[in-house]
Amino acid sequence: MYCILVTGIPAAGKSTMAEAMSERLKLPVISKDTIKELLFDHVGFQSRAEKVHLGIAGMEIMYYFAGQLMKAGQSFILENNFEYSSEHGIKNLLEKYQYSALTITLTGDYKVIYQRFLERESSPDRHRGHVVNDCYPEKKENNLKALKAKTISYENFVHGIEQRGFDAFWVGDRQIKVDTTDFSKINMEKLFSLIVEWKGEILQD
Repeated sequence: MYCILVTGIPAAGKSTMAEAMSERLKLPVISKDTIKELLFDHVGFQSRAEKVHLGIAGMEIMYYFAGQLMKAGQSFILENNFEYSSEHGIKNLLEKYQYSALTITLTGDYKVIYQRFLERESSPDRHRGHVVNDCYPEKKENNLKALKAKTISYENFVHGIEQRGFDAFWVGDRQIKVDTTDFSKINMEKLFSLIVEWKGEILQD
C-alpha cells in the first residue's frame, strides 16, 4: 500500500493541494493543522510553550491515525509542513508497515510566497490559534492587541525554510516538486498523471 505526503514551505498551498488531491484520488487526508486547530479550540494555550506542546501533540495524533490506516491497509494523504526533524517519525511508520510513499513538495519564489504568507496571517479567515502565541482563546482585553500581532521578517521566513528544510524534506520512493508561485500555472493534470504512473510502478513491485 501507499501514502502521499503533501509538504513544503509556509503559505505554499499545502491544504488546498491536499484537498484537491483527496477529491481527485478519493483518499482521506490527515492534516496536522486541522488537528492543531481542534486542540486550540478545545484545549487552548496560555503561552508560547503551551502552543508548541499542542503542536507536538498534533504531530503525534497525526502519526497515530496514519498508523491506524496503515494497519488497516488503507491508502491516504498526510498534509503537514514536514521538516528535517520529522524524518525519523515518518520513516519509522513506513518501515513498520512496509508502505511506499510519494512526497509532493510545494515551493516557489520565496518573495512571492512570503507576501502570500503575510496576507494569510492577517486574514480574518486564518484560525487565530495559528496567529497568536501568548493566549488562545484570546482574552477580550487582549483581543485588539492580538489582532495586530507582528509577523516574521522576510529574512527570518527564508532562514526558517533553509534551516528546517521545508522544501528539501522528502521520504519514500519519489519526490515531486511543484512550483506554486502562481497557482494558475500549475498543471494539475500532469501532476495527477505522475501520481498515477508512480502508483502503477509500486503496485507492480
